[in-house]
Amino acid sequence: MKKSTLALAVTVAALAQQAGAAGFIEDSKASVSSRTMYFDNDLREGRRASDQRETATGLKFDYLSGFTQGTVGFGLDLQALVGIHLGGGIDHHTTSTTNSFFPTDTDGSSVDNWSRVGGNLKARFSKTELRAGNALAPNLPILVSNDGRLLPTAYEGGVVTSKEIDNVTLTGGQLTQSAGRATSNWSDLSVNGGTKGSDQFRFAGGDWKVTKDLTLQYYYANLENYYKQHFLGLVHVLPIADDQSFKTDLRYFNSSSDGKNGDTGYAFNNNSGYAKNPGEVDNQTWSAMFTYTLGGSAFLIGHQQVGDDGGMVFLNQGSVVNGRNRNEGNGGSSVYLFTDSMVNSFTRAGENTTFGQYSYDFARLGVPGLKAAVAYLHAEDIKGTGAVAGREFSEWERDVRVDYVIQSGPLKGFGTTVRHGSYRADADLNNSSNTDQTRVIFNYTYAFK
Repeated sequence: MKKSTLALAVTVAALAQQAGAAGFIEDSKASVSSRTMYFDNDLREGRRASDQRETATGLKFDYLSGFTQGTVGFGLDLQALVGIHLGGGIDHHTTSTTNSFFPTDTDGSSVDNWSRVGGNLKARFSKTELRAGNALAPNLPILVSNDGRLLPTAYEGGVVTSKEIDNVTLTGGQLTQSAGRATSNWSDLSVNGGTKGSDQFRFAGGDWKVTKDLTLQYYYANLENYYKQHFLGLVHVLPIADDQSFKTDLRYFNSSSDGKNGDTGYAFNNNSGYAKNPGEVDNQTWSAMFTYTLGGSAFLIGHQQVGDDGGMVFLNQGSVVNGRNRNEGNGGSSVYLFTDSMVNSFTRAGENTTFGQYSYDFARLGVPGLKAAVAYLHAEDIKGTGAVAGREFSEWERDVRVDYVIQSGPLKGFGTTVRHGSYRADADLNNSSNTDQTRVIFNYTYAFK
């Protein structure tokens, strides 16, 4: 049993003695979420040609307690996950960390099922809350927890959130390990290509709501022996009329090397792209997005520039498990960029990406719960490396998405999502394969009362 799990069990017993305290039980919430997904990832005729087709169901139980009475209130959050494989077979399963969908058995096929249990202890003083445990899911500019497949990624560590200052939210913490979206095993933290683990990801920052329409952001993060990162953000919404608005969203990242980064095992592969200093983190990335909303329509356009010296860096531990390089489904990550799309993230050195999206909410036509969107991204000036060093490449992606959530009746809240993405790149672009990807997802959450 992990030490953190044992400590959690002991604390649960202690808190049980206070369970009668007003708030702990009365304010508690429990729910069961179900997600069934068909995942089809066709790498076409690329160098890594594959035909991945799998279907599985994931169940997630969440219990969120209230807080005990007193100057300092205490509480407990519990989470249990289970994934059940429904079909796909060894011929349609991949061990790729990028497209990890389900854990791999010893014969190379998907396991029949997998599970994970975790929880967080929490404490509240005034308007400040601390959460510590192994079921953390931060959603911050410097770390976006991935939930793009069957079940979500979880992190171990502690996070403090404070709202003591009016219109300001401060967040800080430290994470030590993670369990990915297709594994029950815990892994050290790392970056794309790194085979050595780090057990220290520290971060701090805040959001300042200057006015009701303007928010400013600053965050700092440090993954020991890999990188240091600063983030600046600005979000402004200009109301035009009752059903019209114009939103501006600006983001800037500045990332640099830390500690052993660049040494054997601690190298960053720069998203399979060019690096001024091979293996080292050295990047500046900025992006701007503008959205005009009119009634049920939203028109989005933007541009992103990745610096010439190296690719964008973010947590992506891949196959690193306790410092050992093993492929156990811990891959898959998200990044706080507008270009983090269905198939590709557009984060290589030198990459200039222009993107646009149109979405429509059919509630305006009398069909509440139905939404659709189509997006297109085109990138140029990608700097090649290795055998194609000195050349520049391009790539593009087109995504279509339709969502529908039943609004009433016995199946109220049952959601269906259909997504399709097509990605194409120049033939000699490093580590790229033309891809067509389809996902069909059924979601339902039952909240206990």
